[in-house]
Amino acid sequence: MTKPMTYHNPVLLNESVSGLNIKPDGIYVDVTFGGGGHSKAILNQLGKSGKLFAFDTDPDALINQIDDVRFVLIPENFRFIKRFLRLHGIQQVDGILADLGVSSHQFDAAERGFSTRFEGKLDMRMNPGSPLSAYEVVNQYEESQLETVLNEYGELNQAKAMSKKIGIERAVKPIETTADLKKVIHAFMPKGRENKVLAQVFQAIRIEVNQELEVLKDFLLQVPELLSVEGRLSVISYHSLEDRLVKRFIRNGMFSGEPERDIYGNFEVPLHKVGNMIVPNAAEIKTNSRARSAKLRIAKKP
Repeated sequence: MTKPMTYHNPVLLNESVSGLNIKPDGIYVDVTFGGGGHSKAILNQLGKSGKLFAFDTDPDALINQIDDVRFVLIPENFRFIKRFLRLHGIQQVDGILADLGVSSHQFDAAERGFSTRFEGKLDMRMNPGSPLSAYEVVNQYEESQLETVLNEYGELNQAKAMSKKIGIERAVKPIETTADLKKVIHAFMPKGRENKVLAQVFQAIRIEVNQELEVLKDFLLQVPELLSVEGRLSVISYHSLEDRLVKRFIRNGMFSGEPERDIYGNFEVPLHKVGNMIVPNAAEIKTNSRARSAKLRIAKKP
């Protein structure tokens, strides 16, 4: 039997699972299974007739399969949540949990190319079977496309100049590793801010490779129909682009613009906010640096 992968402690574990307000006989979904930490915590609160479905496309995560008759792990992208739950005969669920972004395990695996700390191939695919990797984005995108990626997903002021520099360098020799990329953009990293700029560049490319924001939008749009009345959504995000989408969708069911209001100025919303945004306490941040930027938002179906 393949040995389970080692994963760090899940971020905001108690708060995110508590936010689901779990019913022992309910049906729940963990759309970002990873090391299974959130799933195990949910299963601990379920009774014999409860059910938990989980999604993950990363083969490393699939090795962490939980041996429990109440648990089903679906090796698919959670943007297709409704389709695959229907295949299992599930029309509605009582709660959905999403821990967005890259897992600590993926960051720590140098060969995956997610981390700015290690040298590895330019990959960054959460699903290693996906056709688009960071190599294609960096070496084959038009400079204007690259600029858009760096500007929109990395919020980089120097996106245009950076894209031009990448274009010049890759014409001489392909940019194949994370170290190659760091060397190319070194001139754009002000002293004392190197790590921040690097993180923004890697984030931008990673979001493009995995279509993270489009996946999140597709997922959120399906949530209201999937949740039963009083069903809960618990979402942990790690950067402003994700959090903004989650916040706006919970607030008015849209990602941009404003909803139509009736003559009294009211409008219908598919979800209702539960409590305020939750962030990790100092103790959790001290033991798990990944928690530093985490934000948890909870909503329920009225």
